[in-house]
This record gives sequence, C-alpha cells and structure tokens, in this order.
Amino acid sequence: MGGLQRSLPKEHYVSADHYARERERIFYREWFCVGRARQIPDAGDYLLTDVAGEGILVVRTKEGGLAAHYNVCRHRGCTLALEDPDPSLKTDPPRPSGRWHNAIRCPYHSWTYGLAGELRGAPFMAEVEGFDRSDFSLHSAAVDVWGGFLFVNLTPDDAPPLPASLGPVPDRLVRYPLDNLRVARRISYEVAANWKVVMENYNECYHCAGVHPELCEIVPAFKEQGGANLDWDKGIPHREGAFTFTATGTSARRPFATLDDDERTRHKGELIYPNLLLSLSAEHVTALLLWPRGPGHTTITCDFLFDPSEMERPDFDPSDAVDFWDRINLQDWVVCSGVQKGMSSRSFAQGFFAPMEDPSLDIRRYISERMED
Repeated sequence: MGGLQRSLPKEHYVSADHYARERERIFYREWFCVGRARQIPDAGDYLLTDVAGEGILVVRTKEGGLAAHYNVCRHRGCTLALEDPDPSLKTDPPRPSGRWHNAIRCPYHSWTYGLAGELRGAPFMAEVEGFDRSDFSLHSAAVDVWGGFLFVNLTPDDAPPLPASLGPVPDRLVRYPLDNLRVARRISYEVAANWKVVMENYNECYHCAGVHPELCEIVPAFKEQGGANLDWDKGIPHREGAFTFTATGTSARRPFATLDDDERTRHKGELIYPNLLLSLSAEHVTALLLWPRGPGHTTITCDFLFDPSEMERPDFDPSDAVDFWDRINLQDWVVCSGVQKGMSSRSFAQGFFAPMEDPSLDIRRYISERMED
C-alpha cells in the first residue's frame, strides 16, 4: 500500500481477550527480565515480582545460587510473601523485597519450604498416612542470568536455554561490562499504553525529530531522513565533541575501559524480547523493563547502570544522565499514550509502518509467530 507495511491489527493492542492469550503464549513461556541479580546478594534474599499477573519469587539459596518459585503454597494456595510486589520494583535504587533466614514459611498454616523449594515441614502431617513431603515442593520457574540481568521463565519444562533466546545480542555487546555494572538510580513510570506500543516506539526514530529535539541535538542522525538507515550494529554517532546521552553530550565519568573506538563515540541500543530495552552509552547503560498490566497499561522501570569504580568517587552524580533520560522518556510516554487512545477509536482498524519504521516489522513477526493458532 504505497510502500507501507501494515501493523498488527487493532485487537492486538486493545483487546482484553487478546492480552489474555499473550500472557499464556508470551509472558509465561518466554524468558522475562525481572531485574538485576545484585538485587538479591545474600542467602535468603528474595525478589517478589509480578509477571503479567503471576507472582514469582526469585530467591538466593544458601549455596549462593538462584531459585525461582511461584508465590503459592502447595497446601491451600496462600501467597507465601503477602506484600504487594510493586514497592520493590519501584525502589530507588532497587533492593530485595525481603529476606528469609533459613526457610520459606507460609503465613497461613506454617507449611515450610527450603529456599530451593522443597517441603521441609507441615504441622501434624507426619501422622497422615501416605503423606510424602517430596510430592509437595513449590511450583518452580526457570531462572538464569545474563549480563547481570535476572530472567525467569514460567514454563520451565518447555523453556529453551536463555542463550538461545538471546541470540546474537551477547556477542554484539561483549565489550560492555554489563555483569559488573551497578544500579545508581531507578525511575518508575505508569504508562497508559500497550506494551507493544512502547516497543515499537523504541524501535524507530521516525518520531525523533518532532518528539525529541534535545536528543537530536546530541545525535543529529536521529532526525536525518526520518531516522532511516541507522547502523545499530556499529552504533549511531553523536555530534562532534559528544559521546554520551546527557544534555551536553559529555560527562566527567570515564568511558568503560573495554569498549572499542566506535563504542566510545557512538550509541547502541538493543531490544530483548519480550520486555528488556537497553540503551548503551560510553559510560552508562540505561535499562528499561516493561511490566505489562493489561491491554492498555504498562509499568516501566528505568535503571541507570554505572561502573562501580565511578560510583565510589566522592563527586559521583548520575543526575546528568538521569535527568536527560527522564525528559526523553516522558516525551515518549506522552505520544505512546496518544497512540493507545487513538487506537481505541471505532475508526481505527490497523496502522501502517513507513519504510523508516522497518525495524518494527520484527516486533510484528515476533508477536505473530507466537500468537498463531
């Protein structure tokens, strides 16, 4: 149609029934990023997260490993951690949701589980004929780590290895010291838009000239030819004299020592399905996690990661990067909310992608492959 490609149909963005199918086919079967492994550094620390309506506990075991469990007691189904998971998601900087000393104890009838999920004790059940504790371990989720990021998969028996899901991303980012970085700040946003609207917005810069004038001052290529033909593998060049995403394009922080010459002066970005967006500058990394809440609502946590040696300096202040990104993010959330509102109109059936938005066709492919009947 005049060189345009069709977007996903309207129901993919506004239908509660379609969102329910996405939960089962995508969020509960794909590797979903839930934070940073350093959020739970010590044995017994746990992170309570909400993966599209399912409560998941990620626990640091006594041996120093990780285990993930559904937040559901095997006895009567009471939640093991009663608190709302949202506060730990929004903490600035992020911290554990809580800590168990030696075991996970259900607050209802005191069934008690080891940190790895095995049932250790159930009051007065030893006298019950045929009762076998090994039949009542917690329902598990798969858990793995890449680049210091925690991922869970809610269907562990069918989960592919995490590296297979990440594909070429680790190789493209091999010189960024992601494992070693620390979160200095976190901002949380509530966005009135479908999670795919946010992803599609992240994946194109056709909108950048009109929506992000400050960003285009730092990276002029974002507004040239509608943001077409951007070489994300090599990175996008900043304007002369700039090398990072701040209002000035500069910073007193030192670039990561392991970067090549291009990465010291260019900006890179990655979209890791289904919910992790990475933006990589020479001396900091911004990680946006999308937490779908329904067909028209997404919580977004934005973490700002820095080299620990820079954070230990007495004059360390991440505000130049945080304030710049906050401005850019808020500009995006306004237009994303506008897209969501417009798509709810009875006049809207399907949108279109211009040639400058071709990367968003990959999102269409990813969704279509997983939603096929």
